[in-house]
Amino acid sequence: MTMAATATLSKEERLAAHNAAIAAAGKDPSLSPETGKPVAKSTLFRFGAGFLIFGILWMSGLSIVSAVLLPEHYKAIEGANPEALVGIVNSFTAVASLVSNLMFGNFSDRSRSRFGRRTPWIVFGALLGGVTLFLTGTTHNAVLLTIFYCACMVGLNCMIAPLVAILSDRVPSGVRGTMSAFYGAGATIGAPIGTMIGALFITNLIPGFAVAGVLMFLGGVVAVVIMPREQSADYLPKEEGSLKDVLMSFRPPKFSTAHDFYKAFAGRFCMLVSYQMISVYQLYIIQNYIGQSVEQSAVTISVVSSIIMVVSLVGSFISGPVSDLIGRRKVPVIVASVLFAIGIAMPWIFPSSMGMYLFAGIAGLGYAVYSAVDQALLVDVLPNKEEAGKDLGILNLATTLGQMCGPIIMSAIVVNLGYTFAFPVSIALAIIGCFFIQIIKGVK
Repeated sequence: MTMAATATLSKEERLAAHNAAIAAAGKDPSLSPETGKPVAKSTLFRFGAGFLIFGILWMSGLSIVSAVLLPEHYKAIEGANPEALVGIVNSFTAVASLVSNLMFGNFSDRSRSRFGRRTPWIVFGALLGGVTLFLTGTTHNAVLLTIFYCACMVGLNCMIAPLVAILSDRVPSGVRGTMSAFYGAGATIGAPIGTMIGALFITNLIPGFAVAGVLMFLGGVVAVVIMPREQSADYLPKEEGSLKDVLMSFRPPKFSTAHDFYKAFAGRFCMLVSYQMISVYQLYIIQNYIGQSVEQSAVTISVVSSIIMVVSLVGSFISGPVSDLIGRRKVPVIVASVLFAIGIAMPWIFPSSMGMYLFAGIAGLGYAVYSAVDQALLVDVLPNKEEAGKDLGILNLATTLGQMCGPIIMSAIVVNLGYTFAFPVSIALAIIGCFFIQIIKGVK
């Protein structure tokens, strides 16, 4: 049903049409859960382009800072061990991400704006995230820096939680793997792009932080402009109740009825811990484990990023459509996790530029395939589609917990034992994540 047609219906009629569309889409994977009708190719293209560009822009903005500029910026903070500071700051920012992802997913579920449930939160998050990401590079006070970076994570998750829920709200389940691939490809490609841009500013940080903030801001705004306009949500029943009722709405699904939900959570958590251990410490691995200078490391990390970008393009755009074609989510995710584990072993065995290049090629391909398909798997294990924002927020806590625990674990190992012991821990976590995905029963 078109937006013009719905405008002539009463709120009761629109609610009935909404429920009928969800029911129809549940029976036929080619139908939109938003309209209950097939989706035009041009509309699917706009969704795909929106997910792709969103992923590229926010991830490139964040990677400029997290992978290059911030580790270098930490060196200018007096009295601080940069490698230890990475773990400390990331622990605070990951807590901020953990809370905000769940919070904004739930709030967007409960929103009844005439601009839709998801759109206002995405735009607000873009503004908050972009401004505070830039401010992170303007201070040499560790506490203020942490506050700005935490605020940036709040803004980022205010974008991500509602936007990912669009996969459940508006995208037919039959093409969800492909749409997830566009988002995964954007984020996976954005990371090396951001790292390469960050390397250009490694000796001139403030302009780099400004570029990063602009990219993050544009991520949310451009995605909203490109995607088909979200319908008004003013016809949905208002979520009323006491503060207790609101707090109770954050409850996760019951474990007894959502085993697959929690297996997917555990698998994603293990993979993200493994990924963050290596990703956040790339610059320090190159400089302190391999032994390169700042100038040499800038060249190496640029080549690593270029390799990751190429294999990400291949892995992301092939794996999502293949997953839809074969009707399977688990197999691509498991294969991706194994590839990632093998890639991590390369710099451990060969502590050289070549080891990092092998890591980029093998692990980069694995993570690209994983990111492309895993989001669709998460949507497929949701126990209640009407609470998609909240439940996806809970599942995405696995990402934020992984982002928090990965650097903390890596920091503790590096400071006390050295890099040699960190690589096998990261490999083991990737394999454990495989096991949890393998035992999911409700998704092929």
